[in-house]
Amino acid sequence: MTEPLYDADFYQWTQTQAAALRAKDIAALDLEHLAEEIESLGKRDRRAVESYLEVILLHLLKWAYQHERRERSWEKSLLQARNRLAKLLRDNPSLANQVPEFLDDGYPHARRLAAVETSLPLTTFPATCPWASEQALDENFWPEMARDGA
Repeated sequence: MTEPLYDADFYQWTQTQAAALRAKDIAALDLEHLAEEIESLGKRDRRAVESYLEVILLHLLKWAYQHERRERSWEKSLLQARNRLAKLLRDNPSLANQVPEFLDDGYPHARRLAAVETSLPLTTFPATCPWASEQALDENFWPEMARDGA
């Protein structure tokens, strides 16, 4: 039995499927795999939004809680993540509604990373995200210095 094109040569499969779609050749379409691939594209964009938000939160935490060691690289990384996230949300506006949820879900990981990267105790950082999603996304928002680690 011959291996399906999807498994044997994914690139060729994509080209064949695109041609069949354009030709409206329904019989030639691998509908099950097409559905999986379309779904995975959406998941990829969702993961990218979540990843950019974690980077943003990490750098906001470092900015606020390790102010004496602020680095231009943090600022640069924060600006890049905000810019890339803005573009991704512009192209996928339905994901913008989920940003507050993604922020809450990603904050614990960003908090743990901030503790590792700064060598500060985890308890230095708030247990819940101290910023609204609008602040996290705002390229002009820079948190004030945290006082006494809180």
